[in-house]
Amino acid sequence: MIGAIITVKGTDQGAVTNEYGFFSLTLPEGTYTIVISYLGFNKIEKEVQLTENVRLPIEMEEETENIEVIVTGEREDKNVTDTKMSAQTLTAEQIKKLPALFGEVDVIKNIQTLPGVAIAGEGNTGLYVRGGGSDQNLILIDEAPVFNASHLLGIFSVFNSDALKSAELYKAGIPAQHGGRLSSLLDIRTRDGNMKKYSATGGIGLISSRLTLEGPIQKDKSSFLISGRRTYADLFLKLSPDPKTNNNQLYFYDVNAKLNFKLNDNNRVFFAGYFGRDLFKFQDNFKMGWGNGTGTFRWNHIFNDRVFSNTTLIYSSFNYSQDINFGGAQAFNYSTGLSETTLKQDFSYYPNTSHDVTFGIAGSYRNYKPGTFKPTTDNSIFKETKLPDYNSIEGALYLSDKYKINHRITVEAGLRYVLFATVGPGTAYTYDGEIKKENIRDTVQYSSFQNVQTHGGLEPRLSGRYLIDDKSSLKVSYNRNYQYIHLISNALSPLPFNMWVPSNQYFKPAIADQIAAGYFRNFKENKFEASGEIYYKNMTNVLDYIDNADLLLNPQIETQVKSGRAWSYGLELYLKKNTGKTTGWVSYTWSKTQRQIPGINNGETYYASYDRRHNFNLVVLHEFNDKYSLSGNFVYGTGRPVGLPGARFEYDGYVGAVYPERNSVRLQAYHRMDLSFTITPRKNKTRKWKGTWNFSIYNVYASKNPWTVLTTTNPDTKNQELTMIYFPAPIPSVTYNFTF
Repeated sequence: MIGAIITVKGTDQGAVTNEYGFFSLTLPEGTYTIVISYLGFNKIEKEVQLTENVRLPIEMEEETENIEVIVTGEREDKNVTDTKMSAQTLTAEQIKKLPALFGEVDVIKNIQTLPGVAIAGEGNTGLYVRGGGSDQNLILIDEAPVFNASHLLGIFSVFNSDALKSAELYKAGIPAQHGGRLSSLLDIRTRDGNMKKYSATGGIGLISSRLTLEGPIQKDKSSFLISGRRTYADLFLKLSPDPKTNNNQLYFYDVNAKLNFKLNDNNRVFFAGYFGRDLFKFQDNFKMGWGNGTGTFRWNHIFNDRVFSNTTLIYSSFNYSQDINFGGAQAFNYSTGLSETTLKQDFSYYPNTSHDVTFGIAGSYRNYKPGTFKPTTDNSIFKETKLPDYNSIEGALYLSDKYKINHRITVEAGLRYVLFATVGPGTAYTYDGEIKKENIRDTVQYSSFQNVQTHGGLEPRLSGRYLIDDKSSLKVSYNRNYQYIHLISNALSPLPFNMWVPSNQYFKPAIADQIAAGYFRNFKENKFEASGEIYYKNMTNVLDYIDNADLLLNPQIETQVKSGRAWSYGLELYLKKNTGKTTGWVSYTWSKTQRQIPGINNGETYYASYDRRHNFNLVVLHEFNDKYSLSGNFVYGTGRPVGLPGARFEYDGYVGAVYPERNSVRLQAYHRMDLSFTITPRKNKTRKWKGTWNFSIYNVYASKNPWTVLTTTNPDTKNQELTMIYFPAPIPSVTYNFTF
């Protein structure tokens, strides 16, 4: 269990379990009462007589009924006392209570309601954190990276809530063991499977259905979990009598699986996997599909009472394929993809009650497939084209220490070093002067694992907490992050056919330096928690595309982008109610994100395409009784900047657009309200089958929020016109959820 709280009665000693459920406490000889608590589980008190080192495995039971608790004293709160700042954690119990849209909880959409996270547009599951782009977030599922976290072009995320154990977002103060992205870390863990009993959880809805099965393979020694989900709009299309309609397809599916083996008291191994895919087919003319696949092998080993280790082997891949056939002579397939293999070794060392040390090493190999274009018929007019692959290897070392100086002051300092190299086989171009197609001088071929370009750097991480009193604290943090892989795209959304490239002789690694400070305070016995944070982030070697960029199947992609500087700063306010019949949170962010890149916008400063000055979110969950509950959220964001034509020109019958400054026009403000109502029929509490009905409405008052804006030419007037494309609304949904 991640983040279980262990305290020692009558002392200020305590611990929190790490991401593998492990903790260590060092105490003088004597008799103590250990208190273990975790949201949604019954609190445990154990008396421990310490005359020697003691191993204390703890089993916790879920709360089976609501119990009225009278609080007679204050307790420490992790929000105030921990060194973590700019971070939010959602446990499995909290995830279950989040607003359910389209019949199920979407973790990404709920994370978008947190301070510092901006919404880019309608139906977009990309994360835009503190002025960073969607490619600047490291998204992990069971430690494996996910390169595209969206289904149906952003309507759903790839994470099935039934399979999740926890989700933790870091906007700053990212732990030293993680790196490779500039803006955030989203660490998602799936449940391990029940070692004691078999159970099933699922839901049947109008849009999608899901089923999760778990239980022991050998009781108390091993377990399994398998979870699947699928949409089925294509099944309804088959009912149409029109053959042009019933041959269409539009669906996604995903599967999570996990095996958990307890070999003995010191060793435990896990096998986890995720596979998901989207498919869209329109008649026989157009078909595209994309998906992620991950696999994780993990070995937890306890060396002794102070040293814990985790060995992990990870594989992750993403691929996209598109088939177009407008007659036999115009038929082709386009595909692109990326894969990564990583081996890492992490250690946790607890020398005494004042220090919590982590250190480790990791190595990765990546293969980038920028694009392959193939004719699919014998008489196709197209020729096969394959862009050369990119390959890279990466090695990392890190060390971190959480040091409790005294009761009031705790600091956490870390250092990470990465050595990154782009290697062959591959092809590169040399240029005379500025990198332009017309300046190509020569072509260079590289053999397998021949070094093309090497980059590297130190990434310091530092955070500290000063405890003002038991209710409030001040926190500060500084971190430097390097990013060695880049998403080449001129679209705001992380579309599946975007191309990833490594840092090489053309693209330097992007670097972000961020400082943040915050005040944290809890009220009324931790019933409310509040925080206010300010931050400033400076980024260098950030990429952006040139005007009229040609990105698709371009072997000289370096000629279409430029690099420069970006910066972001802002204020984040957050208030959360944790207990009572009505819970939820409200967040507000004021922020500004700008760029200055030579060769773009005449070298003048311009706003990033995901810059929003104000973001406001309200999330409310209310339980009327044990039968009825209501949840909802309201989202507001000022309009984001876009590049739209400001004039036109005509030449020899051709009408073209003239664009003013980059991203100089702002769209209308984005706002939306969603509601979800859940009915839990009253039944015999001893009955194993339990069901609930969920009714949800997405965009209740049908706000016309732009998904995208297109520039078209009126055939009659020849004038340029803007067309806004938006989702139809409101969108109702009903789902029956069950567990047994």
